[in-house]
Amino acid sequence: MDLRKLKTLIDLVSDSNISELEIAEADGKVRIVKGSASGPMPVASPAPAMPAFQSQRPPPQSEESSVADMATPTGHAVKSPMVGTFYRSASPGGVALVEIGATVKVGDPICIIEAMKIMNEIEADAAGTVREILCENGEAVEFGQPLLVIE
Repeated sequence: MDLRKLKTLIDLVSDSNISELEIAEADGKVRIVKGSASGPMPVASPAPAMPAFQSQRPPPQSEESSVADMATPTGHAVKSPMVGTFYRSASPGGVALVEIGATVKVGDPICIIEAMKIMNEIEADAAGTVREILCENGEAVEFGQPLLVIE
């Protein structure tokens, strides 16, 4: 939908007594809601058209969880206790806290997660040998995301 047509629709809604208008076309879908005088007036939000075949797919959440299940190798996965940025060393350009094949004990520092400008040292919650490091240095991580695998 082109900008001129969108502006015309906004003007029509604001000049009329209707409070909401939704139009779906081949190239997209537009929903215009008239705001009250006391609050800010929402503007039209164009949304991309969804092809029919996408509605046949399972929800994205189940896809992500099944991909995460397949990506987790055997052994104990140390998971992120918070959302943040993963770092392998305590300082930029520093030596990594652990490498693949390193033996760790419970409580040994294994990585750093920066959250809200605070560097949080993550400790091993199991003893064993580091088999795989699942995150790249500087990568954003989510709560509960596997960081590395200890066997």
